[in-house]
Amino acid sequence: MPDQNLLNTLIRIPIEVFKASWWFWLFLFIIWILKEIIPAVIHKLKLNKKFLSIDRFNSDRDNLQKLRRMSPSEFELYIADLYYHLGYKTERIGKSHDGGIDVIAEKDGVKHFIQCKKFISSKVRVGAVRDFYGAIMGEIANGKGIFITTNVFTTEAENFADGNLIELIDGYSLLRLIKSVDKDESRNEPLPVGIKAELCPRCGGELKERTSEFGKFFGCSNFPKCRYKRDK
Repeated sequence: MPDQNLLNTLIRIPIEVFKASWWFWLFLFIIWILKEIIPAVIHKLKLNKKFLSIDRFNSDRDNLQKLRRMSPSEFELYIADLYYHLGYKTERIGKSHDGGIDVIAEKDGVKHFIQCKKFISSKVRVGAVRDFYGAIMGEIANGKGIFITTNVFTTEAENFADGNLIELIDGYSLLRLIKSVDKDESRNEPLPVGIKAELCPRCGGELKERTSEFGKFFGCSNFPKCRYKRDK
């Protein structure tokens, strides 16, 4: 049977070591916070600011310019978020070897494969649409491909897409899609007499009950200017 004094010593040694060096472990923890957490939070805040800057109160020209100033990864995230608010379950792929698929949007068991191209002055040519079709050809038996750009498509690209189950969304069509979410999310439905609306803690707008692929939740009536939401 082990000596009790020896066991007590073995237990006490690491405790004493930790007491003597707690400041060192605290220092390492602070360094980790500064290196990992804070940059991620700052990046998220900057991204949310860009997202919130695009709304129905701006002109189409201003909104389109803001979309074009996003980085490719930010644009992919924005499209994934947009389709989520259109009622889809979304997944951003967005890798260097994604095969042309940046976002997968699923609704009613049907998957839609989306490619996002943040073009400023160049038109999307037929070659880019043909390559996208080649990447998703084996995936769209029960869905379709969606090619989204912040500019426009050439006539040849439009003709190719027409017969190959690919939906083309140019910059101004994308703005109409964004506004369709605005209209759905911000409609003002009357409440029963005697019932007061619950207010958004972020902007003071009314909280409305919404439904997504993930279930019911409360969202702000000022979406997308305010993206506050809370589980029901």
